[in-house]
Amino acid sequence: MWAHTKESQDKVSPAQALVLLKEGNQRFLNNLKADRNLLKQVNQTSEGQFPFATILSCIDSRTSAELIFDQGLGDIFSIRIAGNIINDDILGSMEYTCATANSKIIVVLGHTKCGAIISACDNVQSGFQTNLYQKIKPAIDAETATEQDRNGQNLSFVHRVSQINVQQIIRQIRSQSQVLDELEQRDKILLVGGMYDVDTGEVTFFNL
Repeated sequence: MWAHTKESQDKVSPAQALVLLKEGNQRFLNNLKADRNLLKQVNQTSEGQFPFATILSCIDSRTSAELIFDQGLGDIFSIRIAGNIINDDILGSMEYTCATANSKIIVVLGHTKCGAIISACDNVQSGFQTNLYQKIKPAIDAETATEQDRNGQNLSFVHRVSQINVQQIIRQIRSQSQVLDELEQRDKILLVGGMYDVDTGEVTFFNL
């Protein structure tokens, strides 16, 4: 499989970009990899890159977007931070990937058994982590179905908080970045959320 060129990137619609990611995750689940020569892709991308997708995911070692979506060099922009939260620099990075580099989709990807979500649910206070977990607290507060055991040991609670966190991050992107919101309104990009299951390897996308 060849690396994306400007021509192939231009031909990918936002909806098609989502299909490409879904197909890649199916290959991952079936332990099938696309036939690609990575060294050749190094040469093909040496003069430029034309990724079709931008993935915001957690730093968790099990959630490498390139692997779980079976993508090669030059295929996706990968943004990783604990708890898949956003800040001004991440928003600026997303604006670059979409408005400047023509990426067609932004996926905010949470995952099951997320350590950052668990720590936030346990109200961990430790150095710079404290401020990071504060960004997850609105999702904890928004989870109102659980009345007891609202902590990191309750994995059902953690899972719901993780889903809500993805949903809230999507809304924050739209409300905080006029650039990305306008691109989405003009159907230039697709903004979607998803959850990666660390037990099965499957990505579930949901409409927002």
